Amino acid sequence: MMPDVHVASEFCVGTVVASEEWLFPNAVGGDIGCGMLALRFDGSAEVLADAQRAARVLGAFYEVCPGRRHHRKLAHALPGHVAEMGLSHPHLEAQLHGEPSRVQLGTLGAGNHFLELQRDVADDSLWLMLHTGSRHLGQNVLHHHLPKARRLESGIFALPADSAEGRAYLADVAVARAWAKENRRRLAMAAARAVEGILGVVPRMETLVDCDHNHVQREMVDGREMLVHRKGATAAHAGVAGIVPGSMGTRSFHTVGRGVAAALNSSSHGAGRALSRSQARATISRGTLRRQLRGVYYDARLEGQLLEEAPGAYKDVVAVMRAQEELTRVVRELRPVLVYKGD
Repeated sequence: MMPDVHVASEFCVGTVVASEEWLFPNAVGGDIGCGMLALRFDGSAEVLADAQRAARVLGAFYEVCPGRRHHRKLAHALPGHVAEMGLSHPHLEAQLHGEPSRVQLGTLGAGNHFLELQRDVADDSLWLMLHTGSRHLGQNVLHHHLPKARRLESGIFALPADSAEGRAYLADVAVARAWAKENRRRLAMAAARAVEGILGVVPRMETLVDCDHNHVQREMVDGREMLVHRKGATAAHAGVAGIVPGSMGTRSFHTVGRGVAAALNSSSHGAGRALSRSQARATISRGTLRRQLRGVYYDARLEGQLLEEAPGAYKDVVAVMRAQEELTRVVRELRPVLVYKGD
């Protein structure tokens, strides 16, 4: 368990599980490939000091980075490297190549998915950070394979890794991860073009970092090949770049893994929830939300639905980072300037 762990169905969010023989679909979840992307611009965060320009940026994000779907006339073509991978069942293939995939590619999603413009506290440079995943495709992969899993004595549903069902699941996970990575790339490029057009700052592509935190893959752990499942956990192999977001209004961190085998070469994927969504809605007021987001641009029309994502609904990300100092090293600290949560 990582220090951001919190309760979820069957496997908690913030857990890492390794096995030699079994695959656990619920230890990955439905948003397969969900992860983070960060990208720096060549200007200072001071370009957002003007509220009117910030409002223009926020409005542009609504147009080019929709939360739910693009209009079918503006839908993206599936990139060749993803289309050529193929899925294990005609139903999944239809989902991948059909309209659901096309209109959702380059969309943010709901819940805790977000797009932020952030300020590097060390040099005041402007960064983009976003969090999203495989949208409908990952859910379809999970619900296709889960009924084929057997219930072990522990009560956990599992697929034998060395079986046709296990191999098909692993292959489909790889496709969903590739789709999710392309989804983040499309969103980042659309957002960067909007920022460049309004603020006049250019994205520095060599700074791009992308990592996902819902997956299963074969890895070497202490000399043994294992199937490492991460559900809300970031790979932290030695020297590997990672991104650990806080919450709206709080700090986020860029990291480098230390490669601790005892922690299955992993770290937290964020701050982790302290309150459930229903608890947050019941206990956090709009006034509290405004205080917690002071100094951050956001769409005030969405305050009612933002309560469940308020900073007070999450753990203290600084305490989380302190708890995993042995697992990952902080290379950059950022603070939010503008938060976009989609439509």
